[in-house]
Amino acid sequence: MPCITTNDVEDDNDLRFLEEIEGKSVDSASIPDLSDSDDDRFPSDVDENGESEESENEQDSHDLDPDTYKIPVFDEKDVVVLTRFARPRSGYYVMVDFYAPWCGHSQAFAPEYAAAATDLKGEGVVLAKVDATEEDDPAEKEAILTWIKKNIEPGVFNVTNLDDAGRILTSRSIVVLGYLNSLVGPESDELAAASKLLDDISVYQTVNPDVAKHFHIEPQVKRPTLVLVKREAEKINHFDGQFVKTAISEFVISNKLPLVTTFNRDNAPSIFESSIKNHLLLFATLNISEKFIPIFQEAAKLFKGKLISIYVQVDNEDTGRPVANFFGVSGDGPRILAYSGTDARKFAMDGDVTLDNIKAFADEFLEDRLKPFYKSDTIPETNDEDVKVVVANSFNEIVLDESKDVLLEIYAPWCGHCRSLEPIYNKLAKHLKGIDSLVIAKMDGTTNEHPRARKAGFPTILFFPAGNKSSDPIKVNAERSVVAYYKFLKKHASIPFKLQKPFSTPKDEPASDHETKESDKSRSANTKDEL
Repeated sequence: MPCITTNDVEDDNDLRFLEEIEGKSVDSASIPDLSDSDDDRFPSDVDENGESEESENEQDSHDLDPDTYKIPVFDEKDVVVLTRFARPRSGYYVMVDFYAPWCGHSQAFAPEYAAAATDLKGEGVVLAKVDATEEDDPAEKEAILTWIKKNIEPGVFNVTNLDDAGRILTSRSIVVLGYLNSLVGPESDELAAASKLLDDISVYQTVNPDVAKHFHIEPQVKRPTLVLVKREAEKINHFDGQFVKTAISEFVISNKLPLVTTFNRDNAPSIFESSIKNHLLLFATLNISEKFIPIFQEAAKLFKGKLISIYVQVDNEDTGRPVANFFGVSGDGPRILAYSGTDARKFAMDGDVTLDNIKAFADEFLEDRLKPFYKSDTIPETNDEDVKVVVANSFNEIVLDESKDVLLEIYAPWCGHCRSLEPIYNKLAKHLKGIDSLVIAKMDGTTNEHPRARKAGFPTILFFPAGNKSSDPIKVNAERSVVAYYKFLKKHASIPFKLQKPFSTPKDEPASDHETKESDKSRSANTKDEL
């Protein structure tokens, strides 16, 4: 009499059935290994600290197929191709772009890089590129023309007459001038060294009292000293620290932004690269902001050097709306938030936008006396799928349940890697749905936040063992396959579990009616996955 197998899963041969999807076997080698991938991090315009700019039309630009992508045609005749065997000639300043041929961001960058290489030809500068998919060097990009010209020109420029002083003040939006005892020597050297740390600002020096006065420095002041001049409400900032490069550069970085900075693509790097990591943000449409920016500006004066005050125009679809979405802000405003760049915590101000309320809110923020808030989708009315949906407001109930071992995927709807993982993750959940001690879950990381769900990109997969939810979760770096995830769970689950193969009948002997009935009874008596 043929028998029905119900063997427990034990070895790799027994695990092959896990990879079947819709009756077909999945070749795990065809699934990219995303264990350490950070290709789908938050787009850079909102965050070195993590801010999002990517639109639906752009969402797959960095997920192109390396085998089918065709490089667009443009002139790269002046870009030097580097390999481990090909190096640029000595005596040149060299800037290197590490790229991937299929990467959408690299594609967008390449024409500008090629044009810059042509512009700088003959100036002792080489712009080079390295295919990071072929070479093992680390990949990093920087702004092209500003950085290179800053590093091949003198670090500081002399101003000797009033004509030059007037021309500089009218042609530059921000100027730094050192009033020194001598144009050469230690003072000038410190100023030049500081200038090298200020990529986007031109630095000047003078010994002429009339020039100093033209830059709002009293001629009789003790030298060396320095002033920062801007075209805005707060025009003049006088330096009163020790005249060394570090103190000078920190002074300029802290003061170069306006009292209230309107967030856009041009000033985003200055905001995120500032040594001041605490931000105060006003969210409002353009017409509403006209009433509240003056109030916000008065508050900004009180916290200068401690906070960067930023206005986000929420009806600007290019930059304002993505930032508002990242912070979970909806509507026209006004709304005041605080943001800690050191740990990415966010805080919301209650009450009307008044000077007194902003001052009290900012004081409590700087004294760390506020409770952070986290974005959350609405808790779903039903949650019956094999993969359970987690939102921030249900995170504690589902993920931090001490009686369950929980595997959580943090994903983004626009993430190509996440979409590639979805059928695998669903299949894993289908196999394990009958095991009460295990929960396979997912959370949209673009609309939900939780302090225990720290992501390093998309997808991030975390494991929260039962009975140990106070400890940090385990980051899952396994191969993206059902078998690999199953093995991980078998190894790390606090509550042991067994997965059984599906029932089968030998192909050479058809089952009798009696055997079929017995099989049906056995299936009903035991919860098993039908693949």
